[in-house]
Amino acid sequence: MDILLAHAYYLYDDPHEQQVMKPYAPLGILYLSSYLKRAGFSVGVFDSTFASIDAFAELVQRERPSVVGLYVNLMTKFNALKMIPLAKAAGARVILGGPEPPYYAQEYLQRGADIVVRGEGETALAELLPHLARHGMSGLGEIAGIAYLDGDGRLVETPPRPLMPDLSANPHPDRDTVDIEHYMQVWKTHHGQSSVSVIHARGCPYTCTWCSHSVYGNTHRRRTPEDAADELLWIKERYNPDLIWYADDVFAINPRWLYAYADVLKARGVRIPFECISRADRLNEQVVTTLAEMGCFRLWNGSESGSQRVLDAMQRKVQVDDVREKTHLLKQHGIQAGMFIMLGYDGEEVKDITATVEHLKRCDPDVFLTTVAYPIKGTPYYAKVEADIFADRAFDARSDRDLQVAGRYTRRFYSFATRWMVSEVALNRARLHGGASPLRRVKLIANIAIGRVGMRLAQGQRQKRTAAMTPNVAIME
Repeated sequence: MDILLAHAYYLYDDPHEQQVMKPYAPLGILYLSSYLKRAGFSVGVFDSTFASIDAFAELVQRERPSVVGLYVNLMTKFNALKMIPLAKAAGARVILGGPEPPYYAQEYLQRGADIVVRGEGETALAELLPHLARHGMSGLGEIAGIAYLDGDGRLVETPPRPLMPDLSANPHPDRDTVDIEHYMQVWKTHHGQSSVSVIHARGCPYTCTWCSHSVYGNTHRRRTPEDAADELLWIKERYNPDLIWYADDVFAINPRWLYAYADVLKARGVRIPFECISRADRLNEQVVTTLAEMGCFRLWNGSESGSQRVLDAMQRKVQVDDVREKTHLLKQHGIQAGMFIMLGYDGEEVKDITATVEHLKRCDPDVFLTTVAYPIKGTPYYAKVEADIFADRAFDARSDRDLQVAGRYTRRFYSFATRWMVSEVALNRARLHGGASPLRRVKLIANIAIGRVGMRLAQGQRQKRTAAMTPNVAIME
């Protein structure tokens, strides 16, 4: 085996994910697998989703792969740190990829990884594997898009690798290497419908300051409508799922592509209900009509805030009024409107949170999800607040989600703010649409009061460093 590809998402080790139970196959490493196989390499895939770290340890000891490639993001970081020494103990070199390692290359390399791939992995691995087989770790400086430690333990980062210009020249993801039916059955058991994910594009050209572009850069590259439709037809004939999840960052970014894709799907007789993510400014009457005709049942929009001041600070390049208008447009066409809301961005005040609550009440989305902003290393947001970032745990014990920003409202404050927001919007929805029992309404009113009182009590408190809290820049073992 030339390489064993793996990720580090273990569903049954994550209580939160077990509540959600909406797993999807790891398309990133499946794309790597199909690309490398076509190039003549012997490739294995360890799908961790329904497995255990013990199973990974047993596999690498039994198969003894010469190289293990691990996909890592901030959610899977802790498992990846456990898997690195297991792979090394089996005699493998370890190559890391994904959005997390590039900006923490030195930390990961010091913990046993041999190489970090910065950017897309296909062509990098196709060059690395024969090099490692012939020369080992010598001469790595000639390979673009990687990071490693030299003989003196110093970090070396080679020049960036060009991004792949023609995504349709790549083979489709190697789904035969994982148990797609298992994923579908989990969905069916917990949600009554099965679902399969696809990706038709890479990258996002927008400038949202908190969003990481560490793998695909600020680009947008899209497969041809014909190639994308061929994959969907194959999925329909092979698996016949009830739903499709388009995992593109901005699915409806290019209307001409969307119209062409819709026409090709129709010509192939493929119509599978789907959900996707897009932006309000990429929607209009014709786009939404096309989405509805294609089978879109839910569209997620990164609304983030109801305060235009905060949106402008984020460089979202969207208008609050436009988000409301497009949310209503989606619902008029029978498409559920989903929203992502972010609290706690730099400079946000109570008046901005109040504006977001009113925004949600006026939009009346079918569903919305909230998060509290955190600085991801490598983003403009991180760079802006870097001097104020601190952590109360070392690298091995925290992710970027755990980073705190001095001067911001406390986590306790945002816990109350979220409680108020969710309950206020739910009560408004009950008033508009009914369906909530008297007891449910009383509980919502109580939660609104608790949230608002809690916010007032916590409003005077701001995140402060203590003697036990270390500036993030110092946690560089």
